[in-house]
Amino acid sequence: MKSEDFEFLRKFLYARSGLALTPDKSYLLESRLAPIARRLKHKTLSDLITQMRFRIEDSLAIEVVEAMTTNETLFFRDRWPFERFSQMILPAMLESNKATKRIRIWCAACSSGQEPYSLAMLLLEAGRLLDGWQVELIGTDISEEMLERCRKGWYSAFEVQRGMPPEMLKKYFTKEGDGWQINDKLCSMVRFRNFNLLGDPTAPAAGLQGLDLIFCRNVLIYFDGVTRRQVFAGMAKILKPGGFLCLGGAETVIGISDAFRILPGERGLFGVNVPGNVASVTPRVPVAPAPQSARAPVVAPRPAPEPRPIETMLAAITR
Repeated sequence: MKSEDFEFLRKFLYARSGLALTPDKSYLLESRLAPIARRLKHKTLSDLITQMRFRIEDSLAIEVVEAMTTNETLFFRDRWPFERFSQMILPAMLESNKATKRIRIWCAACSSGQEPYSLAMLLLEAGRLLDGWQVELIGTDISEEMLERCRKGWYSAFEVQRGMPPEMLKKYFTKEGDGWQINDKLCSMVRFRNFNLLGDPTAPAAGLQGLDLIFCRNVLIYFDGVTRRQVFAGMAKILKPGGFLCLGGAETVIGISDAFRILPGERGLFGVNVPGNVASVTPRVPVAPAPQSARAPVVAPRPAPEPRPIETMLAAITR
């Protein structure tokens, strides 16, 4: 690829999506954009880039950005964020919102939807803990193709085999063709919409104000420091005092943003920082230690005639 072609695409993708590409990633541009060039009857990728320089329709711009977006995800990915959700984050949200009985969660860059649906399953498994509560679970992505997949809620046999406990597959999915369809109850728990992380999350149209938890995992590693700082600043404005930010295991706010603070003993999990009032954002609920065995309880005990299914759920995940 010619250096001037790479530079044009680098600037275009950075402006449109925040992706920060280095010259050693030129092979990705060639492999992912060549099919678009062929579909549009261009002889070479350079011809496509020439077209983009002089005239680019919105549909083509979206297609180019989506082609460069990494959509790797799976159910209950990395396990630990979902363990901490049930053990610590959910009890903290229940405590801090007991007056309003309302919880709002945002899964940013949700790709094909496995992450928000994994959280939705844990919320359903919480059972009576959420009786009388209003829970809003929002999934956003820059790709309309991925959002359409999310809304359909259909996953291939390969996709449901990656991280999905068998009992949850049986409970929340129905075999359909050569894949599996999420049941209506689970589908109805998540609202999906288009949102670019470079946009303003505080805008009324975004519908992201007053959040208790943000999952934004394994996407900011593709952004540079300036863009990460911008994204973190926007997220801090829409999180309530006491809110949580969950990043990927290789991602951090350290050295990038002071809008969030480290939670002692937690990995990839951060609390929103309220200047001059840090003490007020510390959750006033017991923090459960990491499970010592696969069958450790994961929620606060409560009276019930029989064991609640969330213990079985987390036990399956930690096997």
